[in-house]
Amino acid sequence: MQGKRIAIVDCNNFYVSCERLFNPALKTVPTVVLSNNDGCIIARSQEIKDMGIRMGQPLFQLEEPVQQEMVMFSSNYELYGDISDRIAKILARFTDRIEVYSIDESFLDLTHIPEDELRNYMS
Repeated sequence: MQGKRIAIVDCNNFYVSCERLFNPALKTVPTVVLSNNDGCIIARSQEIKDMGIRMGQPLFQLEEPVQQEMVMFSSNYELYGDISDRIAKILARFTDRIEVYSIDESFLDLTHIPEDELRNYMS
């Protein structure tokens, strides 16, 4: 009996990645997305993570020179939801058995694909 093959798709730094879609020049620039009232950091680029800035860190705790090194965006949940829906539609091309777990994560049942064809199927 063949076992189930489940793939997880987890979009990296999702909110920041959404913002970078519209400004590719930010690809390597330290970038954050802020909470509803711009009080806390709710999404961080890898560059921000490498600076030691924590998820949920209040913006007022960062010194001015640090703030000036980064690009900051107010959260735009309508945009993030739209891009998430588009990603789910793309993933649905691979299988009709998909579970959207969160705005940036989905599970795909790939059991219908023979194991020896799985790598080629996903590339």
